[in-house]
Order: sequence, then structure tokens, then C-alpha cells
Amino acid sequence: MRNFCENIAVLALSIFLLTPITANARPSPSSIVIDAKTGEVLSSKNPNTIRYPASLTKLMTLYITFEALDKGMLSIDDELSVSRTAANRSPSRLGVKPGDKITVKTAIDALIVKSANDCATVLAEGLGYTEAQFAEKMTEVAKALGMKNTVFKNASGLPNRKQVTTARDMATLAAAVYFHFPQYYDLFSQTEFSYDGKTYYTHNHVLKNFEGADGMKTGFIAAAGFNIVTSAQRDQERVIAVAMGYNTQEERDRAVTKLMEQGFKKLALNHANEATTSYVKFDSSDFSLERIKEKEQNMQTTTDVFDSDANWSVQVGAFSNYAKARVYAQKIRRQYKNLKNKNVKVEPIESNFSIVYRSKLIHLKENEAKQICNDLQKANKSCIVAAMNTNNPQNIAEN
Repeated sequence: MRNFCENIAVLALSIFLLTPITANARPSPSSIVIDAKTGEVLSSKNPNTIRYPASLTKLMTLYITFEALDKGMLSIDDELSVSRTAANRSPSRLGVKPGDKITVKTAIDALIVKSANDCATVLAEGLGYTEAQFAEKMTEVAKALGMKNTVFKNASGLPNRKQVTTARDMATLAAAVYFHFPQYYDLFSQTEFSYDGKTYYTHNHVLKNFEGADGMKTGFIAAAGFNIVTSAQRDQERVIAVAMGYNTQEERDRAVTKLMEQGFKKLALNHANEATTSYVKFDSSDFSLERIKEKEQNMQTTTDVFDSDANWSVQVGAFSNYAKARVYAQKIRRQYKNLKNKNVKVEPIESNFSIVYRSKLIHLKENEAKQICNDLQKANKSCIVAAMNTNNPQNIAEN
């Protein structure tokens, strides 16, 4: 009798594991839309619900790849070998074979447009990791970015019950990709690419159907439902939106476009209410990149001695206007009595003939930086905690 019961239990467990996860087994959809410049949450629904990222995972694979390019560890034209492990990844895939070589650029394009799982593994291995080691690196970087509820187990987003995230964490990652590596962001606007005589087309139909949309990534597995991270710009304003756990692609796309429309309307209303706000004025020469860098360097010149472990920063916002960026950083600084003017920095980043000004609090201890970011997140504002790197301020962390 006991053996019979054990056999029934094993059979029941097997049926459970083999049964596809349906919409009814998933939590209600999650969503969030933020003002990309300030991190303000414009609207959200279940933003902290634990979910499976599916191919949104590839945004972190791309983030680490962009960081490697930025550090000179890779070149965009480098050829990477395709291992048997990579070639055997489940679809969606580019179809590369063991022993083939593809360029870093091809692998990046394949991740963005085709969502190719084989190329995700190629990039992970091309950086010198096994995929399991790369997943550990991905999780480490996620924690450094402030993605508190995210764990990665592979480079592609293929099903793994321990690979989890939230809509809020994905918005944080999207903002980090956009602001830390603006030189690569245009790649996310691709709607097609060709390889080996074949043309592949994007799964991201929001790119074609929403005014101002210019990235980023879609994802789907049965356990996750239909996911998307997307960003759009209109009239110098940018929103980042995440929608996760929808039953169909069409439902997901309708939800995320509605979110972005509402986000832009709320930003317009906010600006109308702020029309009487005055900001510090600078003459036109202050807006050259060279003059701004000189200004910031002069502001940081001080006899203050910072603790040796005060080498952390918090990015609290990003603006198209230098004055607004500094005023906003000062506003956040004044909330903390121990911080001084020397803890404020505006970092100009030039991209596509325009400049984005990052508002930062710098020379913080790690616990101070994380506390400030926690406070901002409680106030529905996003932030990015980073270890300072004097050699290259765009890098998120030194490990």
C-alpha cells in the first residue's frame, strides 16, 4: 500500500512539473512608468511582485557587454567563438553552429532584434565566463544597481524558477542602460538586421506603433507571460515603462502604450504647475561641454578630506538642462545634514550631438549611498548606486 501511495505521489508531481503554467497560475500583471530624467514614478501597479523576466534578462547581458566595450575588454568587431553549449540553446536562436565565429556586433544585434538565446551564451562565454559564472556576475551588478529583488541564473532568460525580478527592478535596469551607455542606446531602436543572407525582424511592435518609442526589449515564456521594457521620448521628455505578466502580446502592447501616454500627460501637467519655478541662470558659454566639465572640476576642488571608503555615489536624476540638474541634486543634498556642496556633482554625457546632465551625490560611504537610494525609492523616485571610478565615471562599479 505504501509503495502504491508513493507511486501516485510521484505521478502527481510529474504531472505538475509537465503541465504548462497558464495565465491563472500567474499573479496579476505588473507595471511601472517612470520619468527617466528624475526617476519619479508616474504610475505603477504591483511593481514589487516577484516575476520571471524571460528575455528581459538579455538587458543585463547587454549592460555587462556594453561595460566591457567601454572598458576596452571587448571591441565591437571582435570575433567570438560559438561553443557547443551556445549552439544547443533552445529557441529563439540565430542558428549558429559549434566552431562558428560571430562578431560582438552581430551578437548584440541578435539579442536585441531576434532575442537569440544562443548569442546570449556566446557573449557570456566571450567575456571569459561559464554561463553559470556569468549569471553570478549579472546578479552582482543587479545588486549594485539597486535591483533588490532580482536574481539571474542564465544570460538569456530561458526558464529557471530561481531567475526572478520585478517591474521596478527592470525599470532601474533600463534607466541604467540608457544613462550609463548612451553611445549604445540607439541599437535598441533597430527593427531588423541581417545575418548570413537572412533578415530578422523585431518582436517589439511598440517601436513602430507608438510615437517617440526608441527601445528596448520584449520577453516571453509560459511561466512569465508577455513582458516588455520600453522607452520613448517626446518634446525633450523621456519615459521608461515596464509591463509584465500579460496573457497576449496585444494586451501587453496596449497596456504599455497606455502607460506611456499617461506618463507624458502627467509630465506635461507637472511642468505646467512648475512654470513659475525659477532656476539658477548661466550664460550661454556655460553650456559647452568643455566649460561644464571645467565648472564641475572647480566645484570639486576643496581642502576637504574624504574618508578612504567614501568612494560611492548615487545618481538621483538626469536632465537636458545643466541648471536643473544641479538644483535637483542640491535639493536632495539638503535633506542630509552631513552632506556639503562638495558632495554634489553634475556629470555631462554627450550623445548624438546632445548632452544629458546626470545629477549625482558623490564621495559617500557605501551605507550612506544605499540609505539615500532607499529613501528616494520610498518616495517613489528611482536612483542608481555606484562605486566611483575616477578613471571612467560611466562605469557602474569596480569589482
